[in-house]
Amino acid sequence: MRRLSTVTAMALAGALALTACGSSDSGDSPDGAALFVGSAYMPQPVSDSMAAGFLVITNKGATDDVLTRVTSDIAGEVTMHRTVGQTMEEAQRLDIPAHGALVLQSGADHLMFEQLKRKPREGEKVSVLLHFAKTSPITVEMPVKPATYNPKTGH
Repeated sequence: MRRLSTVTAMALAGALALTACGSSDSGDSPDGAALFVGSAYMPQPVSDSMAAGFLVITNKGATDDVLTRVTSDIAGEVTMHRTVGQTMEEAQRLDIPAHGALVLQSGADHLMFEQLKRKPREGEKVSVLLHFAKTSPITVEMPVKPATYNPKTGH
């Protein structure tokens, strides 16, 4: 049991550390959620039709919230995905716990930009609108990084 607590604590500490890197956008809800978005990036896509996106949403408030939808003018559709074991599955919602974080990262939960209207290039920024159950939408400017970018070595 002690090992699980240590792993959980390390994961949360890592998520909070990542939040400190990069730009931060925020939103408040009348119900008490206080969301902050950081560490957003999109690796330059190798496909002309699809790209991935990653970010961390930290909830410093006392109320849970839910990421319900993501939109972007660069894609016909942006879907949210969970990674369960070795399988990726589309999610209709992603929970953001009170005093916790939702971490979207390579190899885990993430965003998929589908039906790209144009292929974003390294150095550009992609505008993304995050929609929540309780908090007002938050606009995030997601920088396009090299296709091989790894935030563990890039921050």
